[in-house]
Amino acid sequence: MKNQKRVEEILLSLKKCDFLSREQLQRMHKLGQDRNAQRVLSNMKEYLSHFLENKMKIYYLNAAGREMVQAEKKRTKNVQVNHYLMRNDLYIVKGRPSTWKNEVKISVNDISLIADAAFISNKLHHFIEIDYKQSMAKNIQKIKRYKKLSTSNPQFALIWVTITPYRKKKLQQLCEGLSTKIYLWEDLK
Repeated sequence: MKNQKRVEEILLSLKKCDFLSREQLQRMHKLGQDRNAQRVLSNMKEYLSHFLENKMKIYYLNAAGREMVQAEKKRTKNVQVNHYLMRNDLYIVKGRPSTWKNEVKISVNDISLIADAAFISNKLHHFIEIDYKQSMAKNIQKIKRYKKLSTSNPQFALIWVTITPYRKKKLQQLCEGLSTKIYLWEDLK
């Protein structure tokens, strides 16, 4: 019974997060050392698929896993996997907030954008942006929309996850005037 509950919890985590590394699953579900985590995940192979990315095993739901937890999104390996992993590391570090939602559309008056994720904590909206090799021009456009949004609704915080100290510094400069926290991906692992 305990094992079945753990299997279901892992499948639900994959439904919510799309892709998770073995290390992320270990942290989320207290799977212990690497050998034990490998054993647990190997025993779930009827529900999971995986691939290697940067020498890490990345798991996602196969057809049987999707059916088990009524997941509608079919995932396969794609070029955005690191984007998902970065977002998931932040989700874990923030304590897996119950209000967390991925790909959130924000529309206020004439301002419209899609945040990579969002959650509410202490009645404050937190919007998440993941910067994994995205062009700085796209980041600038998004920041301009957040600044415009802050003039009509200043009650939000913006959280970025990026990959280099240079990009972090650049984002800090661009986000001046906004309530912003910027993390390096390596600091979240």
